[in-house]
Amino acid sequence: MKDKPKISILVWNLSTNDGFIRASLLEKALHKLDCEVEIIGFLFDKELYRAIPSEAQLKTVEGGNYPGFFKSINKILKLIDGDIIYAIKPQVASFGIALIKKLSNKKPVIVDIDDWELSWYGGDAWQYKPSLKQLAKDILKKDGVLRIPHHPLYIKWMENLIKHADAITTHTSFLQKRFGGISVPNGKDTALFDPAKYQPEESRNRYGLSEYRILMFPGAPRPYKGLEDVLIALDKLNQPDLKLVIVGGSPYDNYDEELRQKWGQWIIKLPNYPADVMPDVVAAAHVIVVPQRDTPETRAQFPLKLTDGMSMAKPVLSTKVGDIPEILGDTGYLVEPSCPEQIAEQIQLIFQDLDAANERGRKSRERCVEKYSIEAMAATLKSVIARL
Repeated sequence: MKDKPKISILVWNLSTNDGFIRASLLEKALHKLDCEVEIIGFLFDKELYRAIPSEAQLKTVEGGNYPGFFKSINKILKLIDGDIIYAIKPQVASFGIALIKKLSNKKPVIVDIDDWELSWYGGDAWQYKPSLKQLAKDILKKDGVLRIPHHPLYIKWMENLIKHADAITTHTSFLQKRFGGISVPNGKDTALFDPAKYQPEESRNRYGLSEYRILMFPGAPRPYKGLEDVLIALDKLNQPDLKLVIVGGSPYDNYDEELRQKWGQWIIKLPNYPADVMPDVVAAAHVIVVPQRDTPETRAQFPLKLTDGMSMAKPVLSTKVGDIPEILGDTGYLVEPSCPEQIAEQIQLIFQDLDAANERGRKSRERCVEKYSIEAMAATLKSVIARL
């Protein structure tokens, strides 16, 4: 392997955020190693995910269902010319493509596992045992489920083929124990997310938040992310100047609207912002909340909202789920999952001595720079590439 290889990063679907964020972090880290990097992926919804920056350099191919998807596979194979193929997720449309390409050009393949894909379908308990008649329908009917390239059956097959990758990277201990490989936790651009560049009061004024004490959730609400527990805690505290600010909202469904209908008095909704604006938005927070519930999905995750807060030296209030205690170390505030009473207690504790909480936030940034920066990712990736 040459010193500065070209790396083709494959993302299974660039029409969603399911893979691009991880790919973009790896791209930044690989650029730190002076690698040439390209991101290639399918568009299953014909348009790029709206949060992907317009300046992003991408190669895309229209996706779709089988049998038409075979033509798309042929098109994307012709676009891949890296010395190393880096597949994001064990999906047919990323890792499967990488293995096909490896058969023809013998280039090494890295598979990155940033989620337990099967957990969304029931995990190890999921099975596909159709009758012959149902199998025929699933394959032959125009709307047959086995025509969908990301059907869980194919994900299960891809997981069984992970052993054929030349290297495996993961980003949580759960995934590393399950699939092996080397841990490459999500890094944050700590030069962009630098609290020294922002004034919290000015940021709060800019976003209409200056009258409130701000608990911020900079992400898409989903039931397993535990925002209901924070809102129940705010009901218990019943202090009108405490607000939960949700940045961006859910692109998946109307769950955030359901939250507003029930707890609207505590919620302030901000729109999506470009990545380069997010540090200014996070600067407006007094506390970042990441109240993950304990589910098979969350145990495998590394919530990026943690490092949003850590890098901006904010107090982070989160739960004892998965790797979160290890990520925060002694620099955050931790409660049991699904426990609004403990969340309410910690909110009170933080605002009773906000100076002490902010000092903990400053230590949190130091930890983020050391362990969860783009530079930290690059150092680990250097050793991964050196072994190929």
